[in-house]
Formats: sequence, structure tokens, C-alpha cells
Amino acid sequence: MDTGGWLDEKSENRLYVGNLDLRINEAALIKMFSPYGKIISEDFLWHTRGPKKGEPRGYAFIQFNRKEEAELAKEKMHGRLACGRPLVVRLASEKHLEEDSGHGHSKRSIPEANSRTRFVTGSSSSSSGQMSRGEKVAAIKNKLKALEEDEKQDPKKQKR
Repeated sequence: MDTGGWLDEKSENRLYVGNLDLRINEAALIKMFSPYGKIISEDFLWHTRGPKKGEPRGYAFIQFNRKEEAELAKEKMHGRLACGRPLVVRLASEKHLEEDSGHGHSKRSIPEANSRTRFVTGSSSSSSGQMSRGEKVAAIKNKLKALEEDEKQDPKKQKR
């Protein structure tokens, strides 16, 4: 099945990571998955309204540079305990095909327009996919800048 190549290729490298403890943040997630390859982006989802506004949703997406890296991370991390909870790790394309997620959602893909992609660049000289301290600082600065831009676009959002 060829749907244009771009989306299929992207979803082959992209992992759904679920059952995340609310204490796990973006940096911890990147640190857990970076030994398996170069992470090129991560989407850490937050509640945007209601009583849980600003709290993590308990799942995220991580995109690796290559399909093999994503498959290795899936193999090694699925079921591994993180803060006392077993992680659910699947290829993002598998997530869309399964109805037994237990979240009451119908089968559908996650709308790309609503996701919050944060790009994390790994050092080209580092073959392990580990991020340097400077790259981690840059990723955090990019996150803060994106949050500030979101606040400018929607002034009703409160600072936390």
C-alpha cells in the first residue's frame, strides 16, 4: 500500500510510547530512548483544556532517523518498567491499526496539525545517538521558545 511514501516512511521510524507515568518528562523520555539510535523528533502530548490542562497525557511519540533504530527501541523498551509502570511501545503505524488501546478512541491517525513536534538533533560525530549537553540545552531552549509562541497566539493561556 503506497500512500505517497512520505507518511509511510515517517511512520516506520516513529514509535508510540504509552503508559507513561506522569513524573516522566521529555528529557527523561529522550534519555531512555537515545541509546537505540538518533532521535530526530519527539512529540510529548499534554492536556490542552479541562481540569487536567497542562498535565501530561501519558503518551508520546518518538521518531528515529532509521526504521531499524525504531524497531530496536521497540524490542528493547516494550514492557520495560519506568517509574513502576510497564511501557507500551509500538510503531506509530501499529497504534493506528489496533482498537484495543483501552482509551475509548476509534481507529484513526493522530492529526499532524495538532501534534507538537520538537526537533532534537544528534551530533553527527556521535554514532551512539547520544545527545551532548549543548544539544540538550538547545532542545530545551527550542521548547521554551515554542511555548512562548503558543502563548502569543492564544493569550488566554495562563503561565504555569
